[in-house]
Amino acid sequence: MSEKYHIVKEVKTGSIAEEMEIAAGDKILAVNGEAIEDIFDYQFLTQDDYIEVLVEKPDGEQWLLEVDKEPDEDLGIVFENGLMDEYRHCRNRCIFCFIDQMPKGMRDTLYFKDDDSRLSFLQGNYVTLTNMSEHDIDRICRYRLSPINISFHTMNPRLRCRMLNNRFAGEALKKVDRLNDAGIRMNGQIVLCRGINDGEELRYSIRELMKYIPNLESVSVVPVGLSRHREGLYPLEPFTREDAAEVLDIIHPFQQICLERYGIHFVHASDEWYILAGEELPEEERYDGYLQLENGVGMLRLLLNEFADALASRREREKGGGAAQEGNAQGGNTLRELSIATGHLAYPYIAKMCEEVTEAFPGVRVHVYDIANRFFGEQITVSGLLTGQDIRDQLAGKELGEELLLPQNVLRSGEDVFLDDLTVEDLEKALQVPVNIVKSSGYDLLEAVLKDPA
Repeated sequence: MSEKYHIVKEVKTGSIAEEMEIAAGDKILAVNGEAIEDIFDYQFLTQDDYIEVLVEKPDGEQWLLEVDKEPDEDLGIVFENGLMDEYRHCRNRCIFCFIDQMPKGMRDTLYFKDDDSRLSFLQGNYVTLTNMSEHDIDRICRYRLSPINISFHTMNPRLRCRMLNNRFAGEALKKVDRLNDAGIRMNGQIVLCRGINDGEELRYSIRELMKYIPNLESVSVVPVGLSRHREGLYPLEPFTREDAAEVLDIIHPFQQICLERYGIHFVHASDEWYILAGEELPEEERYDGYLQLENGVGMLRLLLNEFADALASRREREKGGGAAQEGNAQGGNTLRELSIATGHLAYPYIAKMCEEVTEAFPGVRVHVYDIANRFFGEQITVSGLLTGQDIRDQLAGKELGEELLLPQNVLRSGEDVFLDDLTVEDLEKALQVPVNIVKSSGYDLLEAVLKDPA
């Protein structure tokens, strides 16, 4: 991960790179005479229709290749290090950092704190701006890298220094002005800590952030996640039902003001606030196109709407006879029995959706299980932080049916490993049932429940 040389991992078949005899193990040293710092330099410099690429072979021989191509045509190179540079480690010691609340003995990558603006653009990660130099800002503006996701937390400079435990954290907010002046699109987040940046501080932060509309397209407000592994850390307290209602009472009037002035709701409360306060989730229109899904803003609303749409479409097909044979089998003689495990946050919604399915298709039986997060602590309620051992231990001896459905976010991206290094295969062996990993949409959930290839 820390290798700075730009080593070719793979060359795509039929690509320009293959035609130019670039191969795995080669190093890309420069493009058009300019040294490459990272992936953004490479992508920017290779956009022209004529380029010169300096390549170093494994034996040290250097080739200068002249390439004629279509503008923006990709060379077809996959690099060993996707960023083509070191990943930047966070320099802050935030009072709410979840990584500091993780137990010892987990895999090393789970303890890496990134604060890299390039990952903000590539993967949607949030950055605090404290790790960005003026050179970084210049390159973002030059390359028009948008959107950049920013962790604001507060717009009070002195409070931000205290929350991030970094004396430069308040000064770093000035970089937002440069990004805004350059027309760079941004999204923001505020991790809310009880008694610290809530109440009047939250109101102040929202008012200040509104000044960056329209380039700042959205801001999410999410509650701090508190695990049971907080020994020696800043004494933070969980939010209560009354606290959550107060947070929503602050956010909702600002949404109305922003809608009237700018045509967007702008500031959004994550789903946890509505559930904790016992209030209904907002309708879809209030999420402005779900700009903050990865922060848990509107995730449940989108899931509910997609599932309702999928179920209505399935019922319509049944009425029209398009899937009569399959429907009759599921609604009549053939019994399909399965189980779903999810986190406490989504459990009541998943359970209600499955009730609707079993009402429409009496031949289907679904067991929905609410998995408590004993690994991190039961205040952690999202499914994305469930471990394999919690799922295994709490489902042992339960009715699971012919298969167990799990949401995709319980696994490491692109792999079959849980946070605690248990694998899907380990879970299947322990529970003696096949495990089916389901994508996040309501359409995928209904398809998995009904085993509907459509």
